[in-house]
Amino acid sequence: ASQFRCAGSDGYMAWLDNFLGIRETANTDFDRDAFDFRIIDSPVELHDLIREKNKPNNKSRVVAGYCWDWKSKNNPDAWDIEIPEHDYRAQWNLGSDGSLWAVAENSVEQVGCIHTCQGLELDYVGVIIGPDLAWREGQLLTDPSQRSKQDRSIRGYKSQSKGNLEVHDRVDRIIRNTYKTLMSRGMRGCYIYISDLGSRAAMQK
Repeated sequence: ASQFRCAGSDGYMAWLDNFLGIRETANTDFDRDAFDFRIIDSPVELHDLIREKNKPNNKSRVVAGYCWDWKSKNNPDAWDIEIPEHDYRAQWNLGSDGSLWAVAENSVEQVGCIHTCQGLELDYVGVIIGPDLAWREGQLLTDPSQRSKQDRSIRGYKSQSKGNLEVHDRVDRIIRNTYKTLMSRGMRGCYIYISDLGSRAAMQK
């Protein structure tokens, strides 16, 4: 009847569903003292915080929405996730780590995505929310055009969605469920960086 993720906070999980528009719940907020949830002002600060949380037992990682191409897969010197306004650069998880990304030595320096962190349980997770999710006129909207073209989960949606609302709804759910998964990996805490000011303000209410 309950769950043990996110410090056992059913309220946090219900709030996630409500905030992300996955299902309507009565949880317009949650007990902020029961689970360590923070909005961080920059991705640099977010990653530094996760590095500190990772030191005791190597169980904290940064993850992000799949809004950036995986350039370093073929060029190990390339940066994948770049947020120039904060002078932040990072690479997606190393292909050589595979499913061991969450426990590999020094992998705290890389960033995981939805395809590498499903089913994982971390102590603390830092989540970079990309431009595929934004708050507009009191609603949280998704924008699949902001996802990486390498994201196979929504590949071909443009041609398939013409006149087909089912495809649009499916892609919308994929994006919302992506962030629910990312934001529920942390057993003890979840730290968020999101550039969209409207979304940031809504999360802090």
